Amino acid sequence: MQQHIAQIALVVRDYDEAIRFYTEKLNFRLLEDTTLSAVKRWVVLAPPGAGQCRLLLAKAANDEQLSSVGNQTGGRVFLFLHTDDFWRDYHRMREQGVRFVREPAEESFGTVTVFEDLYGNLWDFIQPKAQ
Repeated sequence: MQQHIAQIALVVRDYDEAIRFYTEKLNFRLLEDTTLSAVKRWVVLAPPGAGQCRLLLAKAANDEQLSSVGNQTGGRVFLFLHTDDFWRDYHRMREQGVRFVREPAEESFGTVTVFEDLYGNLWDFIQPKAQ
Protein backbone atom coordinates (compact mmCIF):
# COMPACT_ATOMS: atom_id res chain seq x y z
CA MET A 1 0.00 0.00 0.00
CA GLN A 2 1.21 3.50 -0.81
CA GLN A 3 -0.46 6.72 0.31
CA HIS A 4 0.50 10.38 0.65
CA ILE A 5 -1.15 13.64 1.60
CA ALA A 6 -1.80 15.33 -1.71
CA GLN A 7 -3.13 18.70 -0.57
CA ILE A 8 -3.83 20.66 2.57
CA ALA A 9 -6.74 23.10 2.47
CA LEU A 10 -6.09 26.57 3.83
CA VAL A 11 -9.17 28.73 4.40
CA VAL A 12 -8.58 32.23 2.98
CA ARG A 13 -10.57 35.46 2.84
CA ASP A 14 -9.83 36.14 -0.85
CA TYR A 15 -8.26 34.00 -3.56
CA ASP A 16 -6.33 36.75 -5.32
CA GLU A 17 -4.78 38.33 -2.21
CA ALA A 18 -3.73 34.87 -1.01
CA ILE A 19 -2.24 33.98 -4.41
CA ARG A 20 -0.25 37.23 -4.38
CA PHE A 21 1.11 36.56 -0.88
CA TYR A 22 2.17 32.99 -1.55
CA THR A 23 3.64 33.61 -5.01
CA GLU A 24 5.27 36.99 -4.40
CA LYS A 25 6.38 36.75 -0.78
CA LEU A 26 7.01 33.01 -0.36
CA ASN A 27 7.94 32.24 -3.97
CA PHE A 28 5.32 29.47 -4.31
CA ARG A 29 4.27 28.38 -7.79
CA LEU A 30 0.63 28.69 -8.86
CA LEU A 31 -0.12 25.21 -10.20
CA GLU A 32 -3.83 25.54 -10.90
CA ASP A 33 -6.50 28.23 -10.80
CA THR A 34 -9.75 26.87 -12.21
CA THR A 35 -13.11 28.59 -11.89
CA LEU A 36 -15.72 26.15 -10.58
CA SER A 37 -18.63 28.57 -10.11
CA ALA A 38 -19.32 32.27 -9.73
CA VAL A 39 -17.82 32.19 -6.21
CA LYS A 40 -15.61 29.08 -6.07
CA ARG A 41 -12.23 28.34 -7.63
CA TRP A 42 -9.81 25.42 -7.39
CA VAL A 43 -6.51 27.12 -6.51
CA VAL A 44 -3.42 24.99 -5.88
CA LEU A 45 0.06 26.26 -5.00
CA ALA A 46 3.36 24.66 -4.04
CA PRO A 47 6.78 25.89 -2.92
CA PRO A 48 9.71 25.48 -5.32
CA GLY A 49 10.95 21.90 -5.43
CA ALA A 50 7.86 20.61 -3.63
CA GLY A 51 7.20 16.92 -3.64
CA GLN A 52 3.67 15.65 -3.66
CA CYS A 53 2.04 17.83 -0.96
CA ARG A 54 0.40 21.02 -2.16
CA LEU A 55 -1.59 23.89 -0.68
CA LEU A 56 -5.24 24.26 -1.73
CA LEU A 57 -6.68 27.72 -1.13
CA ALA A 58 -10.30 27.44 0.00
CA LYS A 59 -12.21 30.71 0.11
CA ALA A 60 -14.38 31.03 3.21
CA ALA A 61 -17.97 30.45 2.14
CA ASN A 62 -19.83 31.60 5.27
CA ASP A 63 -19.36 33.43 8.57
CA GLU A 64 -18.23 30.31 10.44
CA GLN A 65 -15.50 29.61 7.90
CA LEU A 66 -14.54 33.28 7.77
CA SER A 67 -14.03 33.24 11.55
CA SER A 68 -11.38 30.52 11.14
CA VAL A 69 -9.30 32.44 8.60
CA GLY A 70 -5.88 32.93 10.18
CA ASN A 71 -6.63 30.68 13.13
CA GLN A 72 -7.24 27.21 11.77
CA THR A 73 -5.25 25.63 14.60
CA GLY A 74 -6.11 27.81 17.57
CA GLY A 75 -2.88 29.80 17.45
CA ARG A 76 -0.50 26.84 17.10
CA VAL A 77 2.04 26.52 14.31
CA PHE A 78 0.02 25.14 11.42
CA LEU A 79 2.34 24.40 8.53
CA PHE A 80 6.02 23.52 8.18
CA LEU A 81 8.04 24.88 5.28
CA HIS A 82 11.48 23.33 4.75
CA THR A 83 14.31 24.90 2.77
CA ASP A 84 17.76 23.89 1.57
CA ASP A 85 19.21 27.34 2.37
CA PHE A 86 17.70 29.00 5.45
CA TRP A 87 19.53 32.32 5.33
CA ARG A 88 19.03 32.89 1.58
CA ASP A 89 15.28 32.39 1.89
CA TYR A 90 14.93 34.08 5.28
CA HIS A 91 16.53 37.29 3.98
CA ARG A 92 14.48 37.21 0.76
CA MET A 93 11.25 36.69 2.72
CA ARG A 94 12.09 39.56 5.10
CA GLU A 95 12.77 41.82 2.08
CA GLN A 96 9.31 40.85 0.78
CA GLY A 97 7.71 41.95 4.05
CA VAL A 98 7.02 38.56 5.61
CA ARG A 99 6.47 39.01 9.36
CA PHE A 100 8.61 36.75 11.53
CA VAL A 101 7.35 36.25 15.08
CA ARG A 102 10.40 34.43 16.47
CA GLU A 103 14.08 35.01 15.98
CA PRO A 104 15.96 32.32 14.04
CA ALA A 105 17.45 29.65 16.27
CA GLU A 106 19.75 26.68 15.91
CA GLU A 107 18.00 23.60 17.27
CA SER A 108 18.98 19.94 17.36
CA PHE A 109 16.92 19.33 14.21
CA GLY A 110 18.10 22.39 12.25
CA THR A 111 17.76 26.15 11.85
CA VAL A 112 14.21 27.37 12.53
CA THR A 113 12.04 30.44 12.85
CA VAL A 114 8.31 31.13 12.81
CA PHE A 115 6.48 33.46 10.44
CA GLU A 116 2.90 34.56 9.89
CA ASP A 117 1.11 34.33 6.59
CA LEU A 118 -1.10 37.21 5.45
CA TYR A 119 -3.93 36.05 7.72
CA GLY A 120 -1.88 35.28 10.83
CA ASN A 121 -1.49 31.50 10.45
CA LEU A 122 1.82 30.47 11.97
CA TRP A 123 4.39 28.55 9.93
CA ASP A 124 7.64 26.93 11.05
CA PHE A 125 10.39 27.73 8.54
CA ILE A 126 13.16 25.14 8.83
CA GLN A 127 16.41 24.07 7.26
CA PRO A 128 16.77 20.55 8.61
CA LYS A 129 20.23 19.39 9.67
CA ALA A 130 21.94 17.11 7.18
CA GLN A 131 21.49 13.49 8.12
